[in-house]
Amino acid sequence: MFGFFKKDPIKKLEAQYKQLMEEAMHIQRSGDIKAYSGKVAEAEAIAEQIEALRAKQKGEEAEK
Repeated sequence: MFGFFKKDPIKKLEAQYKQLMEEAMHIQRSGDIKAYSGKVAEAEAIAEQIEALRAKQKGEEAEK
């Protein structure tokens, strides 16, 4: 009934992904490729979570 009051977890994850990619960009520019790879790996893990949530939402919408 009050589903519109729920916060969208995808938006939160997208903000985290964007922040990590910005940090990765700055690290890459400083020349620390190893740290850059770590940040990108973190960001990719979040991207996978986003895709999983989107797929779950599509599945729930298809059931309705």
